[in-house]
Amino acid sequence: QVQLVESGGGSVQDGDSLRLSCGASGRTFRRSAMAWFRQAPGKKREFVAGISWSGNKIEYEDLVKGRFTISRDNAKNTVTLQMNSLKPEDTAVYYCAAAPTVVAGNWEAGYRDWGQGTQVTVSS
Repeated sequence: QVQLVESGGGSVQDGDSLRLSCGASGRTFRRSAMAWFRQAPGKKREFVAGISWSGNKIEYEDLVKGRFTISRDNAKNTVTLQMNSLKPEDTAVYYCAAAPTVVAGNWEAGYRDWGQGTQVTVSS
């Protein structure tokens, strides 16, 4: 099992940037694909971005391509999500997730361990 703790959420204005971080401990982090999901009020949780254990396979949800960047530092057991040009529709609780595999897709079932989430609010 991997324990995950997110940080970096907050309230910003339309067009601003935020950087989310996820610290991991426990089971071998380096062998875990990682991802960020988000859940807006009244909506299902959705995939935002994912990265393989080596970092050479990255995937983004279409609406965040070109604005968000996912990265990882296996030496520090951290995954980050740099979010630029934020929009009100990006408002959601953002969750960090770890998969029991080195590569994982964009579906929730592929991820076993989850953080508690961090709130991101973007005002117009």
